[in-house]
Amino acid sequence: MHHIGRARLAVAAIFTVHGAAAGTFATRIPWIKDHVHASAGGLGLALLAPAMGSILAMPMVGRLIHRIGGRTATRVFAALFCLVLALVPFAPNLLTLWFCLLLFGATAGSCDVAMNAQGVEVEQALGRSIMSGLHGMWSVGGLLGAAAGTLAAHADLDARIHLPIAAAVLVAAGYVIGFWLPESRAAEDVEEPPHFALPGKAVLGIGFVSFCAVFAEGAAADWCAVYLKDVAHAGAGVSASAYTAFALMMAASRLAGDAVVSRLGAVRTVRIGGFLSIVGGVLVVLARTPLPAIIGFGLIGLGIAVVVPLAFAAAGKAAANAGQGVAGVATITYSCLLVAPAIIGGLASITSLSLSFVIVTVMTVLMTATAGKLRVADAKPIPA
Repeated sequence: MHHIGRARLAVAAIFTVHGAAAGTFATRIPWIKDHVHASAGGLGLALLAPAMGSILAMPMVGRLIHRIGGRTATRVFAALFCLVLALVPFAPNLLTLWFCLLLFGATAGSCDVAMNAQGVEVEQALGRSIMSGLHGMWSVGGLLGAAAGTLAAHADLDARIHLPIAAAVLVAAGYVIGFWLPESRAAEDVEEPPHFALPGKAVLGIGFVSFCAVFAEGAAADWCAVYLKDVAHAGAGVSASAYTAFALMMAASRLAGDAVVSRLGAVRTVRIGGFLSIVGGVLVVLARTPLPAIIGFGLIGLGIAVVVPLAFAAAGKAAANAGQGVAGVATITYSCLLVAPAIIGGLASITSLSLSFVIVTVMTVLMTATAGKLRVADAKPIPA
């Protein structure tokens, strides 16, 4: 049992490294925007590239995990992801930046699939829910990376110095953690996944629940600060606190999620979370002052946080190959990150921002209604 406990800690640590790399990048977007002299629209297009890179790479990862094993795949992609992070600030113009961010997304998404597949395997060996906590550690990593990045930005540290230093630290951490990751190889009789695996029928239903949750997550994360400023008439500091409230609630919900899932099961947990996020969505739509809007965004974060980890757990168990199942749901989930912020922005420009958040609330209703698709996540595996 000892080595399974160690494997669980190692997978949690890799999630933290991945989150820290993402959080580090997010804080330096304003510097990168100025460096390549991008307009808001140009930056918007560049920021679509990571999701596109992920969607193109993810369907190919299942086969690679089958070939080289889960541990090697996770180590290689974690290192590549951090190395691309170091390259991003050296892009001289918008076009080069776009290609750098496409690579950034492809390596991030590939690492995401590999580490989630490892998480599903450790969860099955332990015989209890751990996926929510692993995603909680990703959020903790994101907050740590963002905190360090905020300090670097305040100190006016050039991102061409900051990001390579951050990347070197994270590559070193990933290298050491890699020794304790579980070595998972497919059984001899398991058929090799195709080169480019599209989600199967069982995974599509699970993916839909995940899609609804990520739609709400992407819209809230990208638009909450703007919403507070434009709709609730908050100042810059208060507007920024909306994202903090949202991110902290997501992290807290995920860290506590496994205990709740163990007690109530995946389906009931998602339904209760769905109810909280619907209340949050309604509060946001009706809010005309900062406080109800901040509470609303916090409730959305609290309610949707456990859905993606549970969807990955369900897909890993529903498919013949954990990597292939995770890749299927991850592809659907990341494609949502492409469309959600753009749909909200488009609707807001035609109607109003508060009306466009009605769509977010509708998505949380659909997520709650289809929660039954995650029942397979509750299937109790035989502990190894």
